[in-house]
Amino acid sequence: MADPSETTPSEGTSVAVAAGYPRKILDYMEGFLVSKTLFAACELGVFDLLQQSQRPLSAGEVAQALGASLDGTERLLAACTGLELLSAEHHDGQMVYQNTAQSSVYLTQSSPLSLHQSIQYSSRTIYLCWHYLADAVREGTNQYEKAFGVTSKDLFEALYRSDEEMVKFMQLMNSIWNICGKDVVTAFDLSPFTTIYDLGGCSGALAKQCTLAYPQCTVTLFDLPKVVRTSREHFVSTDNQRICFHEGDFFKDPLPKADLYILARILHDWTDERSIELLTKAYQSCTPGGGVLVVEALLHDDGSGPLTAQLYSLNMLVQTEGRERTAAQYRALLEAAGFPRVQVHRTGKIYDAVLALK
Repeated sequence: MADPSETTPSEGTSVAVAAGYPRKILDYMEGFLVSKTLFAACELGVFDLLQQSQRPLSAGEVAQALGASLDGTERLLAACTGLELLSAEHHDGQMVYQNTAQSSVYLTQSSPLSLHQSIQYSSRTIYLCWHYLADAVREGTNQYEKAFGVTSKDLFEALYRSDEEMVKFMQLMNSIWNICGKDVVTAFDLSPFTTIYDLGGCSGALAKQCTLAYPQCTVTLFDLPKVVRTSREHFVSTDNQRICFHEGDFFKDPLPKADLYILARILHDWTDERSIELLTKAYQSCTPGGGVLVVEALLHDDGSGPLTAQLYSLNMLVQTEGRERTAAQYRALLEAAGFPRVQVHRTGKIYDAVLALK
């Protein structure tokens, strides 16, 4: 009989790893502290204040300007410095702080590439839903009712449960496509398509990117009436003559004829059945030689990553009826809707592009 004190090489390795310092697990366990530090600094206006000051500020100056406690401000600024969101230096016997280059570009509200609104949506909406992640996994359903006390029978009635919440979501989408939009609309040459409909086009940010990349095209933002009205009022300038608007529900209403339909971060909200239903409508409505551009965060074919897409898929469980998918899964949905030619382009960033032609 083998001596129980003896271990195989693989067992020995496992024991050695287990006996070591569990840095990765500790980092994961406390990861929410990082997110909430960023959320709080944005909510309090730390980055905006430092940008407007045009000089480094002490913790006392920041605390006074924000109406916050000195002790709390010192701790927050120190943590932001540790996260490399701020830089710090000694000046006249005290520590002073300023934004890093990335913080100036992405965390200040005045920047055209600001993620401030996206961060606020993550803090005030997504974070609350994720409190019920374990329930979502057990039940296989989104958690809007537990998080916000609203039924999720109609997904977008839950998402847009108030005008304020709808605007927050539109600001989120606006910031995402201001940063990621150019990569996805130029992943393929879309110049042959002159009449484009952006289904669920929300704030119109992706439509703007499309018109910038393809001067000959017109893009019609197709969305729910209240979304279209808000986009007109707050997001799309009347000077932009190449962006048009169409009020409607893409599941209930006919789709106008177009050369290309864009579905950006749309299909991941829905089940396979509802996705095929929408794609079939697009196939039937698009002109010969036309197609659909699907923009999503693609999983690897074996589902092994990227981690961002895997986490987004959990977020779809918590918030929607859908999921993130592999390129092969999107190809299957598009072929089931009738599209015979499907191309995939991975951008190397968060969002990828799939072009299907009729």
